[in-house]
Amino acid sequence: MTAQKKTKAKADQVQGAAKETAGKLVGNERLTAEGRAQRAKGDGRESVEKAKDAFKR
Repeated sequence: MTAQKKTKAKADQVQGAAKETAGKLVGNERLTAEGRAQRAKGDGRESVEKAKDAFKR
């Protein structure tokens, strides 16, 4: 199950980066902020999964 969670975290990071870039290109602050938030959410999920992996070893 952790592989699915890692994939979801990475997907959030990629989608967030895309939204942030698109928002900057068109000058849409709301889209840029949404992208940052989504990327941060993915970063948080990834950190949690890495911590779980560290404790398993």
